[in-house]
Amino acid sequence: MQEEQFIEELRQGKQHAFSQLIDDYQQKVFSTCISFVPNKEDAEDIAQEVFVEVFNSISSFKGNSKLSTWIYRIATNKSLEFIRKKSTKKRFAFLQSIMGNDIPADSTKYFTEMNHPGILLENKEKSETLFKAINQLPEAQKVVFTLSKVDGLSYQEISDITEKSLSSVESLLFRVKKKLQEILEIYYKNNK
Repeated sequence: MQEEQFIEELRQGKQHAFSQLIDDYQQKVFSTCISFVPNKEDAEDIAQEVFVEVFNSISSFKGNSKLSTWIYRIATNKSLEFIRKKSTKKRFAFLQSIMGNDIPADSTKYFTEMNHPGILLENKEKSETLFKAINQLPEAQKVVFTLSKVDGLSYQEISDITEKSLSSVESLLFRVKKKLQEILEIYYKNNK
């Protein structure tokens, strides 16, 4: 089936088209979400939100990009939105702790939970260290690094998803490598 015809069937609300969409994209969307949010339950929730957004917004999809690019963009944005909300909650919890209220017990461990199926590092501690370092990156760098190194997307696909030029994506990835190297060098110097 041609993509244009498939999109038209989605717009018409045909059940078989939605089933096909989920079959084709469920694992890809989940992998993207868990790349940003390394917690299985949260990544599953975000992936569900992505499909709800796709279903609700398919009528406004203009076709300026491939359907897959549009879906990746939604998955990336939903994941970043979740991280921002989580960070706000952590800051709020910190303020509560200063004022004498209790901090949620699991709030500091959130990004050290390592359930990403695509990252096969031999040692969980190294994985946790890497994810902590990735989460210190500026948002634009975190997005391109995750899409490139964790999801394995090409520079062109990342350019399409982030709506940044190819040279901008290459520049961001170059800066990410230097920044991660600095963060990890500091970490290992301090933890010898």
